[in-house]
Amino acid sequence: MSDAPIIVTALMADADFTEVNRLRRQHFPPDRNIVPAHITLFHHLPPGIAPELKYRLNLATRNVMPPSAQLRDVMLLERGVAFRVESEGLGEIRDELSDAFAGLLTPQDRQGWRGHVTIQNKVEPAIARKLHAQLKEAFRPRSLEIEGLASWYYRDGWWEPLSRHLFRG
Repeated sequence: MSDAPIIVTALMADADFTEVNRLRRQHFPPDRNIVPAHITLFHHLPPGIAPELKYRLNLATRNVMPPSAQLRDVMLLERGVAFRVESEGLGEIRDELSDAFAGLLTPQDRQGWRGHVTIQNKVEPAIARKLHAQLKEAFRPRSLEIEGLASWYYRDGWWEPLSRHLFRG
C-alpha cells in the first residue's frame, strides 16, 4: 500500500485533451508543468481508501454513458488562467463520492467542485491578465468529451497512475 495521497480526475477524450494540453504546454511555466492538462475532482484523498475508491469509480463508469460536459468560459485566476468546465453528470459523480468519503475530505475538497482545466498558473498577475484577454477574445463555448475517471498517487508533484475507469454505456 502507498502512503501518497490520491487525486481523482475526469479523463478528456484525445482530441479535447490534445488541444488544452497544447495550450498548457505553451503557457504554463515549464519548470512547474510536470503533469498534463486535467480536470480534478478531488485533490487529496487518503491512500488507505484506494480499494474502496477503485470500486466506487468502477460503479460510476461501468455500463454508464459518458456525462456531457462543456468548456463554458475563460477564468482569470489570481496568478493564472483556466477554462471553466460545466458538467452536471461529473458533478453528480463527485457528489456521490463526497458523500461516501465525507469524513476523509480535506478542507479544499469539502468546498465543492468548480470544474476547470488550468492552462496557466504560478505567473505574475499581469501575465495572467494578458493571456486571459487573449483567450477570452477567441473563446467560444463548446462541448467537451469526457471518456472516463482516473485516480493517481501524488508524489511530490508527480502523479503515479493508480486506476483508470472508462465510461462504457
